[in-house]
Amino acid sequence: MRLNKRPFYAAFLVFTGLIIGLIIASSLDINSKSIAQPREVSSESKDFLEKFSIALAEVSEAAKPSVVNISTSKTVHGKDNQYGHFFNDPFFKRFFGEENPFHIPKKFKTRSLGSGVVVSDDGYILTNSHVVKGADEIRVIMNNKKQFEGKVIGADPKTDLAVIKIEAEDLPVIKIGNSETLQVGEVILAIGNPYGLNQTVTMGIVSAVGRSDVGIADYEDFIQTDAAINPGNSGGAMVNSKGELVGINTAIFSTSGGYQGIGFAIPSRMAKSVLDHLINKGKVVRGWLGVHIQDLTPEIAKYFKTDVAKGVLVADVVDDSPADKSGLLRGDLIAEYDGREVENTRQLRNMVANTMPGSSVEVLIVRDEKKMTLSIKIGELSETLQVSVGEYENNLKGVDVQDLTKELIQRLEIPPKVSGVIVTNVHVESPAHGILRQRDIIQEINRKKIRNVSDFEGVASGIKKGDDVLLLIYRGGSYLYITISG
Repeated sequence: MRLNKRPFYAAFLVFTGLIIGLIIASSLDINSKSIAQPREVSSESKDFLEKFSIALAEVSEAAKPSVVNISTSKTVHGKDNQYGHFFNDPFFKRFFGEENPFHIPKKFKTRSLGSGVVVSDDGYILTNSHVVKGADEIRVIMNNKKQFEGKVIGADPKTDLAVIKIEAEDLPVIKIGNSETLQVGEVILAIGNPYGLNQTVTMGIVSAVGRSDVGIADYEDFIQTDAAINPGNSGGAMVNSKGELVGINTAIFSTSGGYQGIGFAIPSRMAKSVLDHLINKGKVVRGWLGVHIQDLTPEIAKYFKTDVAKGVLVADVVDDSPADKSGLLRGDLIAEYDGREVENTRQLRNMVANTMPGSSVEVLIVRDEKKMTLSIKIGELSETLQVSVGEYENNLKGVDVQDLTKELIQRLEIPPKVSGVIVTNVHVESPAHGILRQRDIIQEINRKKIRNVSDFEGVASGIKKGDDVLLLIYRGGSYLYITISG
């Protein structure tokens, strides 16, 4: 009699599968238990983070008492709403009465908040020029809640810095550090009063140094940071790991009006120079070389047959200027100024402006493929030469512009065929306020082509007071003709 072996084999396979399943399940259970168990943080990491946190807290506590809240109020001269006559219709008066709900008064008060930094124990405070510009009243609120009335000692819109004074003694003074030693990646703290929230501290790193062509001020050498800077932080302190002031928080790059990871601060080296001038002389004295310059491009370098990769080219020399007297010529390439390598026109302009008039500096130039050094006695930039773009007595008064740079063209995604000057600011008192906007690109003025700031100044300065102005602008992908009437 033959036995049927199939049930036996089937039972064997089922039993074997059961055993293997139990083994796998047991292994998975062990792994799941090991994963579920929390991992311990090493004592070294704990010690480092604890020391780092304590250090940041100490730096904050040391610097915060020197940072103040600045509250200002000013009278603004408004204009009647352009549709005001429309609402005088009896139909609307039936619902709204005699009072026009859309009427803007001729004068009204506005209030704004900013920050400042105490730089002397007897009441001198450093802040931004735009924080106190046009203010009728300035109120300074200290860390201990004490309040003082502030007075503007001096302002320098070209660097967006100002000094105010309060009547007080034994104030907590911040130590001014050397911004020249800052390195990209270095940890910094930003202290200020964003949205009126007193003594707010944010942390970040130095994202870049020597930023220019930002369009905020005439003389730019900004520290860029990712530390959160928001409205109300203007004029506050940027401090290093030693608690020293290395910058004055000034502006943010934003498409929404709030923090987007890019903020700018005026370096302490520039701030201290302006501070000393405003306190001791009542104005900022700047050096003057007397040249028209442009950036060196690979194409220009090739034409001039020079292997110098950086520098600025002298396009013209002002008669009887320090440059003219020293023998500097059109076509010379400036490679070094006072021992420092020159990279672009903005940098050279800042270096010359920061040179004390009357002092002599060594300037390394390249002329006819040969290097030579000139000793130049720097002059003083006169008040007439310091007039800002936009200071005209016509309908372009209060319109600030700058040249279109490759960086701006790339960042703002401007088509290559678009040329002209970009609007960086339209002051509230300007006839163009509400008509022109920041980032508008002016291509023509009164049918005359505008290629750069020199063209803009030449045409704008010739417009008479009260004359209408016709502009061709590029805005948001479209070309527009607009008029500005007095």
